[in-house]
Amino acid sequence: MRVIVLGAGVVGTAAAYFLHKSGHQVTVVDRQAQPGCETSFANGGQISVSHAEPWANPSAPLKVLQWLAREDAPLLFRLRADWNQWRWGMQFLVECLPSRTRHNIIQILNLGHYSRSQLQQLRRDIGIEYDHLEKGILHFYTSQAEFDGAIGPTELMREYGCQRDIISASEAVRLEPALAPIADQIKGATFTDADESGDARKFTQGLARWLQNQGVEFATGTTVQGINAEGGKISGVRAIREGRHQVLTADAYVLSAGSFSPLLAKPLGIHLPVYPAKGYSATVPVNNEAAAHQVSLTDDEYKLVFSRLGNRLRIAGTAELGGQGGGYGTELNPVRCRALIRRAREIMPEAGHWEQAEFWTGLRPATPSNVPLIGRTRFANLFLNTGHGTLGWTHACGSGAALADLVSGREPAVDFAFCGVPSRHGRTFQMGQHPAPQRPAG
Repeated sequence: MRVIVLGAGVVGTAAAYFLHKSGHQVTVVDRQAQPGCETSFANGGQISVSHAEPWANPSAPLKVLQWLAREDAPLLFRLRADWNQWRWGMQFLVECLPSRTRHNIIQILNLGHYSRSQLQQLRRDIGIEYDHLEKGILHFYTSQAEFDGAIGPTELMREYGCQRDIISASEAVRLEPALAPIADQIKGATFTDADESGDARKFTQGLARWLQNQGVEFATGTTVQGINAEGGKISGVRAIREGRHQVLTADAYVLSAGSFSPLLAKPLGIHLPVYPAKGYSATVPVNNEAAAHQVSLTDDEYKLVFSRLGNRLRIAGTAELGGQGGGYGTELNPVRCRALIRRAREIMPEAGHWEQAEFWTGLRPATPSNVPLIGRTRFANLFLNTGHGTLGWTHACGSGAALADLVSGREPAVDFAFCGVPSRHGRTFQMGQHPAPQRPAG
């Protein structure tokens, strides 16, 4: 089949790879001049199966209230006269219920395991390089309450196959000596040695070059104006390229436009519970090799991640919902930028040339549950692959492989609540509905 993928970020490009691998003729459409130049440009860099606890959890509502007046808060809601934001926020509160949180952890975990294995196979198959490290991810806690709150989710993850081990502060510093300056502040940690890190933009652009050499077309510099529907099917995509209006046609269409997916879906009568969560990152040259980390780190109290990308340090995190431009503005907030570097200096004062930090912000397509939307729509030839939030890099290859199976009429290998697809338990689930979680066999 001829398939058009809307979006050339890491999620859309990975989908293109698996669609091509399944024998389809693929065109990827993106408004940027190159793939991977929006949300995939400078993200946190983690392939983090162990980061399966969603923002929406029982402790979140009180934290959000406490953070409302803080410009540098890890999760900042800017309340607006925007029905979409309020509807998203109300659903977020529902997802904070313990039963929903448990279910969402299992969904995120199942997809994460599958996705990491698909990434590893892709790496073996085409030999792509993207500053990746296989040194695990270490979550450290400088708050006793945060550490105590992490034990339950960690035990649930272990129950469902994620070897996230609870370790002492001294063991954390032994695994990553760069944490020595704050050794006396660490209350405990968890470590997942199977997790990885790497540069999502390098991966996306390297994979796109490989795909182009294989005959996959990347229609970059192409702005999508809308999607045409006729007779229960999508008949084309209205776009502008080099000043010329055109209609792009295919047999099937995949919506992987990140935070902009809801804007394209709404005129079709499809409501996607996706809202832009503005995240920040800083990229800093290594100053002192002995003081810089190698293991990828997660500072759960501050909602920050630290990845080593060759001779660069990447610090990323926080989420801001409801900023300028209806939540779609990408202006840098100096207060939030300074907060990244301030925390990084506290942890590893000699690690980076902090004064040379390059700041970036991007819009992460967040669902209230943190569970992405993958699967069918009410249009027979329109498929979803969006809403990955902070885990787009982690889930890209698994989402792409599963999406290629669905487009090809196959049952995906991962146990996940795909939109519009009968579950393994005999029911069809739409967006916002999920089957009861099942433990893996064995």
